[in-house]
Amino acid sequence: MTALPPWRQLQRGAREREGRSPAARWLQLATVSPDGTPRVRTLVFRGWADAAGLDLLTDGRSAKPAELRQQPAVELCWLLPKARCQFRLRGVVLTLPTEVEWEERIRHWQGLTPTGRALWGWPEPGAPFGAAEDFPAELADETPLPEHFQLLRIDLA
Repeated sequence: MTALPPWRQLQRGAREREGRSPAARWLQLATVSPDGTPRVRTLVFRGWADAAGLDLLTDGRSAKPAELRQQPAVELCWLLPKARCQFRLRGVVLTLPTEVEWEERIRHWQGLTPTGRALWGWPEPGAPFGAAEDFPAELADETPLPEHFQLLRIDLA
């Protein structure tokens, strides 16, 4: 087993001080768009893949995947207000072997609650808002894995 980077223990303690606050799982992902301009989005931390790798999920219909294929280097900002800590982490989005990526996507999909899965039943990001029924509140456990449900594994080593 690989030793944890020194910042991981500090980050864990800071997240514990946040308690049950949903904000403890939110972090900002900075990418570079094709025209060279910066983009920042808030995503939900989905777990550690290994000592210095973390998983995020994204909608493959958004601009992020194309930006990350062009420029896989990213920076994360993880603000934990109760702990009064901010972690700025640089890394790179990994290209996983096809079978590993598929297994990890399934694992994450099955680990989501029906409410958590609902986001992947919504219309394409950036599409005009439609009726309320276009935004399901839940997707059942037997809902097949959508193709646009994508994993971003970020190596912070």
